[in-house]
Amino acid sequence: MNKYILRSAVILGMLGMASCSKKLLDLHPTSSIDLSSAFQKASDAKHWDDGFYASLRGNVYGQFIMAPDIQADQLNATVDYGNNYGFFQLWTALLAADQNIGPQWAGYYNALANINEALAGFQLIVPQNASDSATLKECTGDAYLMRAFYYLKLVLRWSKSYNSSTASTDLGVPLVLKYDLTALPARATVAQVYAQILSDIATARGLLSGITGTPGSSTFTQDAATALSARTRLYMQDWAGAKAAADSLIGSGNYPLVSDQATFINMWTKDLPNESILQLNASQPNEVPNAVNVYLNYNSATGANDPLYLPSQWVVDMFDNADIRKNAYFINTTATFQNGTYTVWQVSKFPGNPALFTGVYSNYEQSPKIFRIAEMYLISAEAAANEGQAAAAGVPLNELRAARGLPAITVATITADSLTNAIRDERFRELAFEGFRLDDLERWNLGFTRHDPQNINVLVPNYTTVSQPAGADKFVWGIPTNDMTINPNLVQNPGW
Repeated sequence: MNKYILRSAVILGMLGMASCSKKLLDLHPTSSIDLSSAFQKASDAKHWDDGFYASLRGNVYGQFIMAPDIQADQLNATVDYGNNYGFFQLWTALLAADQNIGPQWAGYYNALANINEALAGFQLIVPQNASDSATLKECTGDAYLMRAFYYLKLVLRWSKSYNSSTASTDLGVPLVLKYDLTALPARATVAQVYAQILSDIATARGLLSGITGTPGSSTFTQDAATALSARTRLYMQDWAGAKAAADSLIGSGNYPLVSDQATFINMWTKDLPNESILQLNASQPNEVPNAVNVYLNYNSATGANDPLYLPSQWVVDMFDNADIRKNAYFINTTATFQNGTYTVWQVSKFPGNPALFTGVYSNYEQSPKIFRIAEMYLISAEAAANEGQAAAAGVPLNELRAARGLPAITVATITADSLTNAIRDERFRELAFEGFRLDDLERWNLGFTRHDPQNINVLVPNYTTVSQPAGADKFVWGIPTNDMTINPNLVQNPGW
């Protein structure tokens, strides 16, 4: 895998001085520091920790959520899409060499390399006082939890869904826990990757024991560790574990659901902290998040939006007019395309926080919401339903629906299949366009046929009816071509 990490500057400096005298070799490059100098004080650990969060901000939102959502069933390319994410929308032409697959894989593994380097280096630091000890403990906890987060992202996108019957033989992703520039790791099994994720979460939980969560926390906390555990266990079909973790966050009362329309909209337009278990810092000019910029794309020359992708009509119709999410996630207004101006529904869930604007118009940047309490309600409901506990599933499902302005579902009068579909529909509504849909279809073993587009005049016709069966190869992405070329120990996914 790619090696563009902090250590590369040191290595390149060493290579450049290979023919020099020992005296010159003893000198440090002026543009970087030797790693032995990077782990001397607790403040050094804090600098590495700041780097972890900078990397995390660069590895979420933007293409990391747009690419999989565009590949799924809810969006249609407009005539002005300019082939942005076009191969994801089309499916058949999507290659492992795609410019949006390689950078995501590399982004995760580059961050992991730095984390692994830091975990080894942190052990060299001798705390001088209680404050140093606390700092080092928190930074180490952050590193473990971030490693778990990245490995979950990797195993979801580049491996088949967890199946307890086959996880011990299904190919996962390379499991690298120690930095080694020369390593050419093979793929671990899915079971091994998930076991490491849970181990890292458990380690992080102990290290972050004194870091309590509050709404809008911008760094990892005990609650963030619990949220990641709930999400991971849901994907593992550990229904009891997923429900227990989710319920502990719900039951804490620290993250009440929002039922007010204006407040809910401002969660997305102004990054209000309500409901956020982890919401990363974002500010200009040094903490800039990835933009989610394919949905509105305001054109100052025409004075109208020029979206690259529109939601299908059936997607909009999934939201009742009484649902407070509808006016937060969508806007029905004019958009000007190369072939005319039309009134269409557009995704407005990521309008950009005005506090991050660098000019008059939005740059579609906002604080990334990594974990929200609403997801925990959905995890609790889905886990209970899969354990055959209909009544227990109905409680969190209906609490979420009530907060969003929807009537309760009478769980006692519907079938188990109807309850499952109701929970899946609610998950679709709540988490729309946040990057969950493709993973959900894959783990539920569902195919899809795109249907009911909006105005066909502004859409690319052959993309609006794409159909993929359950289990189609490209629900799981291919290992990037560059990595397959340089690492003979990797095995490519089927269909790539």
